[in-house]
Amino acid sequence: MNETDKLVVTKHRKELYMKDYSKIINLPHHVSKKHPQMSLEARSAQFAPFAALTGYQEEVEETGRLTSKRIEIDEEQKTILDGKLQMILNQMNMKPTINITYFVPDQKKEGGEYVTITGSIKKIDEYGHIVVMEDNLAIPIEEMIDISGELFKTNEETE
Repeated sequence: MNETDKLVVTKHRKELYMKDYSKIINLPHHVSKKHPQMSLEARSAQFAPFAALTGYQEEVEETGRLTSKRIEIDEEQKTILDGKLQMILNQMNMKPTINITYFVPDQKKEGGEYVTITGSIKKIDEYGHIVVMEDNLAIPIEEMIDISGELFKTNEETE
């Protein structure tokens, strides 16, 4: 088929289409009396992408989320932490402000994260092996890796 034939066929098709729509082309746009007209946002939402696999994106993000491994402290570090807890216990009436770094296990996957909090200790439960902060946060002693604060600076400077 040459170029002239293509033009003739195209022109013929347009004429056919115009004949099909010639009766309605100049009619006013129909507006329903029963159904209210959709807002522009609602109309565009029909064409918005959807998640064919619900929860898939969350799973991908969860898999990509990094966690830390729990650090196992040696006996020397445990002895230092025990000494610091004993100092805090002896100074409880002064309500010293301290920093505790401890491990928080992840609820969904292996590992967790290390968190450092600052505050005063309400009580040390030696039998339950937990430290309860003034805001009632309970920290397992086994999860602690560091305790610091002004209370220990004078002691550390003399060593």
